[in-house]
Amino acid sequence: MTQRTDLLIIGGGPAGISAGIWAKRLGINHLLLEAKDSLGGQLSTIYNQIVDYPGMVVANGQVLQEQFIKHAEEIKCDYVTNTCVKSIDWTNRILQTAEGNSYTFRTLLIASGSSPRRLDVPGEQEMIEQKEVYSATRDKLKFKGKHVAVIGGGDRAFEGALLLAEAGSQVTLIHRSDCFKARKEYKEPVMLHPNIDILTKTFITKIDGKGKKKLFLADEDHHFTMMVDGLFIRIGVKPNTEPYEDGIDVDQEGYIRCNSYGETSLPFVYAAGDVCTRPLLSSIASSVGQGMTSVKQLSFFLEN
Repeated sequence: MTQRTDLLIIGGGPAGISAGIWAKRLGINHLLLEAKDSLGGQLSTIYNQIVDYPGMVVANGQVLQEQFIKHAEEIKCDYVTNTCVKSIDWTNRILQTAEGNSYTFRTLLIASGSSPRRLDVPGEQEMIEQKEVYSATRDKLKFKGKHVAVIGGGDRAFEGALLLAEAGSQVTLIHRSDCFKARKEYKEPVMLHPNIDILTKTFITKIDGKGKKKLFLADEDHHFTMMVDGLFIRIGVKPNTEPYEDGIDVDQEGYIRCNSYGETSLPFVYAAGDVCTRPLLSSIASSVGQGMTSVKQLSFFLEN
């Protein structure tokens, strides 16, 4: 059986929830599809205090997630969870899910967000399956007095390294080049911290072990190994655009190309949030605003 809707929203993070709220407010027949078992997107992985979302200072992302879900449910936004996109027939505007359901739509808003970029080395998937994926904010005390490795050269890597070091960990920061993208306010304290060692022009080639990890490393001159109690991979994010790349324009990094209203290369398809916004300009507030803008523009499209 095929379900029909005027607006199909892909993704239940801040952009998607905002889009659903505005669709409801504007009286648009809509349906939001979320791959996970609850709405909220990456809010569920934010463990630090959120102080920059206007009108609301909350303890962490989970608290804000609860507020977003409560709002969506109170106004009766239409959404389903545990639903993954398999393919899209762009000509006939039919979306197929991995669960075997199909949806026809007049307009589509892609708000599928982004995911942590992976090293793609042997042992990484096993580490994930063993649930050895940590948050520096949440887990810093777990590694007090222990040796940890942080991989990356941007803000998240440097901030994580500093949090861990200040909590008493011995930190080795490993980066593939000797140029760092992290902001000055992170770089200076990391460079000077006595608990942090930095390895540049160094790559991880393999991860081994359960719990304590053996890292296989390589630099310009030789291969070597390192034992660590915890590994934090912070090499950026990638947009979740795989199901859409054959139908709309994306750039070399996979981000959806769109104008300031969210319109993509297809006039009935819009994008909002991290799927089209790089981390430097991404925020909860910008995602919410983009979700609103896209739905307002799509409402004009649907009227014609």
